[in-house]
Amino acid sequence: MTDTEQATRTRTFSWSDPAVTAASLGAVSGLEMLQAMRDGKLPVPPILQLVGGTGIEVEEGKVTVLMPVAEFHYNPLGTVHGGIIATLLDTAAGCTVHSTLPAGVGYTSLDLMTRFIKPVTVASGLLRCEGGIINRGRRTAAAEARLFDERGTLLAHATSTCLIFEIPAQ
Repeated sequence: MTDTEQATRTRTFSWSDPAVTAASLGAVSGLEMLQAMRDGKLPVPPILQLVGGTGIEVEEGKVTVLMPVAEFHYNPLGTVHGGIIATLLDTAAGCTVHSTLPAGVGYTSLDLMTRFIKPVTVASGLLRCEGGIINRGRRTAAAEARLFDERGTLLAHATSTCLIFEIPAQ
């Protein structure tokens, strides 16, 4: 057996059918949809299941995403891959915008400007990615997200602009 074969770990995960959650899109407000995910009445998006997200905290204009760091998040340098960090930041910022939208209105990210402050490793523990609204207009919204380790140290932050639009009738 080679060193690589001996060092190999496995991971199995399941995800929920995204159509179940998408069916609620437009029928309830963004806040109600996110609260249903938080409460287990709707499944969280498959991306959170993929990266190992363990929960969300929700109120209007503020969403927090929780995720413990695991080895499967690592890049070849032995730290969490920047794409995982950007995913958490994008999720918190986007969901924050979503939390302000009425039924029948959706959003999509236009940009995400990310700054990595400190390396993230398993020693970082449970990550908290807190999103907040900077400004919400009729057609666009600006949000920010900050990623903290379990000791409260800032690890990364981002700003995002989202396009707001009416969801077409099905």
